[in-house]
Amino acid sequence: MKLPTFSDLILFEDEDYVVINKPPFLATLDERFGGAPNILRLAREQYDDIQACHRLDKETSGALALAKNPEAYRHLAMQFENREVKKVYHAVAWGVHDYDGLRVERSIETTTKGKARLAYKGKPAVTLVRTLEAFARHTLLECQPITGRMHQIRLHLAYLQAPIVGDGMYGGDDFYLSSLKKKFNVKQGEEEQPFIKRFALHAANLTFARLNGETITIEAPYPKDFRVLVDNLRQYS
Repeated sequence: MKLPTFSDLILFEDEDYVVINKPPFLATLDERFGGAPNILRLAREQYDDIQACHRLDKETSGALALAKNPEAYRHLAMQFENREVKKVYHAVAWGVHDYDGLRVERSIETTTKGKARLAYKGKPAVTLVRTLEAFARHTLLECQPITGRMHQIRLHLAYLQAPIVGDGMYGGDDFYLSSLKKKFNVKQGEEEQPFIKRFALHAANLTFARLNGETITIEAPYPKDFRVLVDNLRQYS
């Protein structure tokens, strides 16, 4: 993949923070096997002391906050710890669902190999889920995680039998346009590709307090793959 220019990703910047619209397929920090490009490395080409205040899964796109100095980092880290940061995600889920602020409370524990599962003895996890738009066989959902457990939204939606499109790890099948579009033709000798090549989850906005006490909300527009998926679901539903 072609690496983005870090400055092109910036949604908000002041003397303490940079909030970017993280593209999919780029990790926030070093993965277990170092050396691969990631957001923090890109950021440090421009800012010496910058740190990521939280992380998004590699496939997840959207609003990600980084701190330019230790004081700013501590300030936002405390807000995350005290659950004062509001994070809103959009997900395209399988099935037609009508949720109006549904509260999902199911504990989560991490397992080996970068997976997690619902477990009675896991750490408490809470997500609020609301339907934004329903299509023929899918739903665009707004998810607000109150806690920040690993793969929380993905697991909670799977629990609701509304797995995220493309999330094979937690029961979300790939989506093929031929399943909606009647006269969809694949070129001879070619196989139809999944419409979106990742799980359809996007961090749509982030709300937190700056060092001066002012609360800000940063909106992150959909990246092309997510936007085109939603547009096609609208068109063919």
